[in-house]
Amino acid sequence: MPAIVDKIAEGLHLRKHDSAHADHNSSQVADATSAPAASAAAPQTPVFDHEKVKVFFVLGGPGAGKGTQCANLVNDFGFCHLSAGDLLRAEQNREGSEYGELIRKYIREGQIVPMEITIKLLENAMRAELQKPHESEGWENGGGRFLIDGFPRKMDQAVKFDEDVCLSTSVLFFTTTEEEMLKRLLERAKTSGREDDNEESIRKRFRVYKEQTMPVIEHYSKEGKVATIDATATIEDVHKKAKEIVAKILAGEVGRNITA
Repeated sequence: MPAIVDKIAEGLHLRKHDSAHADHNSSQVADATSAPAASAAAPQTPVFDHEKVKVFFVLGGPGAGKGTQCANLVNDFGFCHLSAGDLLRAEQNREGSEYGELIRKYIREGQIVPMEITIKLLENAMRAELQKPHESEGWENGGGRFLIDGFPRKMDQAVKFDEDVCLSTSVLFFTTTEEEMLKRLLERAKTSGREDDNEESIRKRFRVYKEQTMPVIEHYSKEGKVATIDATATIEDVHKKAKEIVAKILAGEVGRNITA
């Protein structure tokens, strides 16, 4: 695996120090206890200033409605919505991508793609968006607002992104039952064309989510950054809750975990 990660790093033009640490990071056990050890290399300054660039991670189980609510919040607050899954799917389908089949295999098996790929794709997308002209509030003087959907899915991803790219502002955690998520995903499968929208892959994704993503929620809960939103209700009701919470966070009125 380390040799593959080195090739990926080179192919995606990772910074030299990222590539140098790829072997080390790939060999670590990706859970809440080992992530600090995996990131114990010399501290470095993140690419983006968190005082200017606001990053909201959007998490929840597969089918919790993250993408739908992100679209609503983009309209409300002028966010740029970045879906880690969409970026990976675009890379796997990009003509000439040397790693398209590797990414496809991870997605098909319901497994998490090596973080070096995902983090670099997110960094590149953020940089490109910050270079564009924006008229929305929050984009003045080098600032920006990002909703990053479906990321981080593991503790090592969370730690590395905060340390290397930008310290996150908050985590929007959309929750609902596994039965509801399965129902939504199977309905979506009728038209999505996604390879992982089948019941076998969906159940694998549920297992991975429980084992690897919930520790991320627990980590950010300890930092007082998690806004938990019940996503079982109608799209409109969930949107209302999410909008109220995000408005308070952007206004600096929330400095702790909150539930809606």
